[in-house]
Amino acid sequence: MKWYAIFVESGKEEVVQKYLRLYFNEQSLKSIVPKRLVPEKKSGIVYNVLKNFFPGYVLIQTEMTNEMFHKIKKIPRSLRLVNNGSYYSQDEGAYYSSIEEKEITPILQLMGNGEVVDYSKVYLENSKVIVESGPLKGLEGIIKKVDKHKNRAKIFLTFMGVEKTIDVGIEILSKPL
Repeated sequence: MKWYAIFVESGKEEVVQKYLRLYFNEQSLKSIVPKRLVPEKKSGIVYNVLKNFFPGYVLIQTEMTNEMFHKIKKIPRSLRLVNNGSYYSQDEGAYYSSIEEKEITPILQLMGNGEVVDYSKVYLENSKVIVESGPLKGLEGIIKKVDKHKNRAKIFLTFMGVEKTIDVGIEILSKPL
């Protein structure tokens, strides 16, 4: 089964996911709305805020057929399946593309078993980031910048052929455990 992205009305990702779970069983279609936990400071207090990884997108894993494509298109609040030009069914007028394996693998690795990318414990050694534990463990290469004051790391991911910079929450350790 391949992964696909549905472009949905912004802020309606959870609604679309509920419809997907209502219309399809877990064996025929699996849907996720990847989220990330990030620290945000308001009035001097730091809150843990849950934000969407890719606002306006729901990721689905299914065996895509023309019948499945048209069922998905009928779901309320879903605008279209994302297409980067790799598939077109002339008889059905269906445009959609699967997410490449090299793009979906780091996303799934970051999420682990859930839908939330939690904090990673990191420490800095000679301006090098070393991940002690958490979702970024083993993915040190995608970390491009660390903001010590905001406790965030900027990571680069390729999604549907486009490079995106995403902030994820980190916990900075003073020295290795």
